[in-house]
Amino acid sequence: MLRPMNGRAWLQRLGLLLATLWLVSSLVFMLLHLLPGDPVVAMLGERASPADLDALRGSLGLDRPLWVQYGTYWQGLWRGDLGHSLLNQQPVAELMLARLPATGALAAAAMGVALVVGLGLAVLGAQAPGLGRWLGRTTALGLMALPSFVLGPLLMLVLAVALGWLPVSGTGSAAHLVLPAVTLGLGLAAVVGRMGSATLAEVLDTPMVRTAAAKGASPWRQGWHAARNAALPMVQVVCLQAGMVLTGAVLTETIFGWPGLGNLLVEALNTRDYPVIQGCLLVISVTYVLALALADALAHLLDPRLRTGGRA
Repeated sequence: MLRPMNGRAWLQRLGLLLATLWLVSSLVFMLLHLLPGDPVVAMLGERASPADLDALRGSLGLDRPLWVQYGTYWQGLWRGDLGHSLLNQQPVAELMLARLPATGALAAAAMGVALVVGLGLAVLGAQAPGLGRWLGRTTALGLMALPSFVLGPLLMLVLAVALGWLPVSGTGSAAHLVLPAVTLGLGLAAVVGRMGSATLAEVLDTPMVRTAAAKGASPWRQGWHAARNAALPMVQVVCLQAGMVLTGAVLTETIFGWPGLGNLLVEALNTRDYPVIQGCLLVISVTYVLALALADALAHLLDPRLRTGGRA
């Protein structure tokens, strides 16, 4: 029997969410400080004198014990302060906010591509006869096996270089958004299409749909019944893919020179700019955790059994 969600259960979920965010934040901090490389050397160069290196390390607070830096890091997070860039001393929050609109536009466009293509592949793979069904499922599987660092340059070579239809990289117009959005969106669409196809096919084989077909219901009405019952798993899949947008954007923005959070993260990794890296990874992690929480909340909203203990 499914357990209903009461107030206590929601508080437990909230506590688990906060604990997950704390764990993710702590792991990000620890792993960054355990990585090889010295940000001070990256800033001043290997030919800098030991005195200059020690002076800069002290001014940035990197000479303090790790547990002291960890405490300072969390004090800043409680105040909403993500710290300052080691490279130019700008507030990390300001650097991220300046890049956020570009990443937001890319994420929205990519999710649009994922929904249109993914749901189309799901319907094709579940309801199309013969060759159409095979084509839908094979296309979804092929897109899942094609990583963005291969798909992106391929689209760039064909659509931008060979045909000249779109700009190769950069920003400035809606045309610049097409290639990165399609590259990121097709990867997400593959999962939506594959999972949606399997879910719809399973629902179409249920007694309810078979009974409707036996009573003479049209294929459109059969599909409508199946779509209603497949809505819950599909909504969850879409929410999880939305949480993956920022993760995929890191590589996609780098390929196409898109000035978003992903590009900022790569730039910070190259210069060992710990506060900027921590801020970007924190936003990406929080986005994914919140997407998981949203998928869980929507499951309880759409499925009455989760609210009534299986008595729906």
